[in-house]
Amino acid sequence: MNSCAPDLDLAFWTRARRHLLRYGGDFVPFVPERAEGAFLYDAGGRKVLDFTSGQMSAILGHSHPEIVTTVRDAVGRLDHLFSSVLSRPVVDLAEALAGLVPGLPRVMLLSTGGEANDAAIRLAKLVTGKWEIASFTQSWHGMTGAAAAATYKAGRRGIGPLAPGSFGVPAPNPFRPRFAGVDWRQELDDAFDLLDRQCTGNLAAFIAEPILSSGGVLDLPPGYLRVLQTNCRARGMLLILDEAQTGIGRTGLMFAFERDGIVPDILTLSKTLGAGLPLSAVMTTDAISAEADSRDFLFYTTHVNDPLPAAVGLKVLEIVIRDRLAARAEISGARLAAGLLRLKQRHACVGDVRGRGLLMGLEFTASDGKNAAAISDTVTDVALELGLSANIVRAGSSDGTMRIAPPLTVTDEEIDLGVELLDAAIWRATHQP
Repeated sequence: MNSCAPDLDLAFWTRARRHLLRYGGDFVPFVPERAEGAFLYDAGGRKVLDFTSGQMSAILGHSHPEIVTTVRDAVGRLDHLFSSVLSRPVVDLAEALAGLVPGLPRVMLLSTGGEANDAAIRLAKLVTGKWEIASFTQSWHGMTGAAAAATYKAGRRGIGPLAPGSFGVPAPNPFRPRFAGVDWRQELDDAFDLLDRQCTGNLAAFIAEPILSSGGVLDLPPGYLRVLQTNCRARGMLLILDEAQTGIGRTGLMFAFERDGIVPDILTLSKTLGAGLPLSAVMTTDAISAEADSRDFLFYTTHVNDPLPAAVGLKVLEIVIRDRLAARAEISGARLAAGLLRLKQRHACVGDVRGRGLLMGLEFTASDGKNAAAISDTVTDVALELGLSANIVRAGSSDGTMRIAPPLTVTDEEIDLGVELLDAAIWRATHQP
């Protein structure tokens, strides 16, 4: 903690520790008072470069003036309505999303990624009449109900049984292959063979992230999603893609699945859709929507299709499209990747650099008697001291991989500064006792 008012800092943390329920790891020892663009500022004026877009969400940076104006205007018009009452911002956003993915013209707006994935899984179970769900063993889909049951990265212990019929299969990892000489196609075939043997014939859906972010920034190989979809269709399963972190331009395309030339049966969006505000969406086909109607699909929540976040989401899409931020993410991502690769050449503890666009992973390896997790944690701490927030999940649950995801509006100078600060943090973490 570094502030011009240490007594206030002490009082703040005393109250925080007294009243806040911890919900995963330690709180970060930095208290921002305001944020603008890619930077956070504390009460003493110290600034920290935000290389994770908040919780991987603020793709337009912080306090984007058009988002601020939209929120002020929308909250003064319509903020929240009875859930069966529709408003123009909701229909406008649904229409805009459908225009981006014409194959998925039916849209429901919710608040969080976990909520959207819960709705998607419920929808898949209802329309298929089956109940078994498969996902990757490195996955993170949310902390609620069905989403938690499909999440294998963390959070499965100490809470009793999760949803029955939950199956996990490994995602391919070229840097750490499970079996030497076995390509991803053979791995996927073997995984579905195991699913066929373990399931009861009631496989409803496979839910997947195109890039497994919490799982170590594992970018599924080109063509993987197409083969995955083929395997799903052969078994009467639906393919649900969770683009919470990859959607709305971050990978250099509006949606990461576009690279493989497919359209999922159900698409979920969150984080990036609201650019940091709580907004998520479930998108699906006319046929699935019709079948769900006939079977009385129910997912009636307090904030379904609320107008205020819908107005924000509509403005986010407008800015991303107008300012060509997906293309900009590809260019900025190449600059970021080049900088991270230079760090790999300079530091023996950096084992791999991977990702797509402005979602990158820096995986540490054991070096000089220190394991990867310890190095990643130390680099994270030192980077914050130097003025860089560059990791939102410590290595205990991310296997030594640092996630880096600046806003799509990041400048070249900010990318270079982030790489420079990372360089210094890695040097200090590995050379000082």
